[in-house]
Amino acid sequence: MHFVWQAIRGIQPVYLGLAIITGLFFVSAEGIMIWYLLRALNCGVSPFSCIRYSFIGFFYSGITPSATGGQPMQLYYMKKAGIKISDSTVVLMTVALAYKLVLVLIGIGILVLWYPELCAYLKGYLYLYYLGLFLNTALVGILLFVMISPKCFRGIVTGGEKLLLKAHILKPSGTRRQKLFDMADSYHEAVVFFLQHRKHIAVVVAFTFVQRFSVFFLTWLIYKGMGLSGYSMGSVMFIQATVYIAVDMLPLPGAQGITELMYKTVFAAIFPGAYLTASMCVTRGINFYLLLVVSAVIAATASLPGRQRALQKPPVIH
Repeated sequence: MHFVWQAIRGIQPVYLGLAIITGLFFVSAEGIMIWYLLRALNCGVSPFSCIRYSFIGFFYSGITPSATGGQPMQLYYMKKAGIKISDSTVVLMTVALAYKLVLVLIGIGILVLWYPELCAYLKGYLYLYYLGLFLNTALVGILLFVMISPKCFRGIVTGGEKLLLKAHILKPSGTRRQKLFDMADSYHEAVVFFLQHRKHIAVVVAFTFVQRFSVFFLTWLIYKGMGLSGYSMGSVMFIQATVYIAVDMLPLPGAQGITELMYKTVFAAIFPGAYLTASMCVTRGINFYLLLVVSAVIAATASLPGRQRALQKPPVIH
């Protein structure tokens, strides 16, 4: 443990600072994409508010299995800010679709162009890589189907209402069903808008590539900050990408435990001796635990009475 602590203390401050900035950029980038798409729908919301929604989503995703809690909480806070649920739903689904699509494309690229190295580094965890790639591909297909099928989305909305009624969470209402149908129609209109303005989708997908690679680049910064050499930036980033693809869809809050186990296996040759545990602590500490703490603080402040109104004006929806 002494040598591990020494290795951590030996990281050059410049690289450590850049790694922290990169981690913060990774979460903030989602907020920038949310703002970009909402602005396209004529929702007058500030980029800082959207970045706040992104950190709120990161926090609740990090503490719920398979990151299922993030988007519902983002919808909740966006609704409190006056953004139509139909608009926020389309925007969040588009961002999620781009996020998963880019991960699938990276995964397929690694599988096709980097297969021998993939097998060599992942060893016994190769099956998790295939599972993660399959689950992400399936989710991309489901999201696409839901987005382009108004009947499917209407069925999900009304089906959700029936379940909540059976669970006695909602009370019977004569007007709620029509409101849900109106929301589904507004949702479909927003989907059609983006299908007719593919430039917005292309920009989001391109920026998502930058976002995804930024978190892989973080590991490279730690590698260089420890004064190590011998492996290219591409190799370190691709190895980190394989870990993300393998654990991204696992039903564990923040993929805790399995991420650390895989890291110690796949990076054993990259970070020798005490550097392996030290790099895992720092990398995982920045790209998850530090961001989780920052996100928790932002989520807590957003929940304070009057904080939502103080931080942003209600958006103008045309």
